[in-house]
Amino acid sequence: MSAFAEFERERQAVDKLLMQGYGIVNIKEDLDGAEVTFVRSGSDGDPVKLLLLTADARKHVATAVFAGKKAAAPVEASI
Repeated sequence: MSAFAEFERERQAVDKLLMQGYGIVNIKEDLDGAEVTFVRSGSDGDPVKLLLLTADARKHVATAVFAGKKAAAPVEASI
């Protein structure tokens, strides 16, 4: 899979969760990528974890956090 196709797949997964009312509540970065935890706003449902491998997808998530897109709670970043 090309780098752009992989990024596009990850970006669409992130955008789909945000459109479904999920907010980003945690980002855990390591050498393997970023594990982003989403929780649906207004519910106590199970969190959804998404592993982002591309740098562009991780930048997309950071942009969403700074833009304030559906942040369910303060984002907790750990390195």
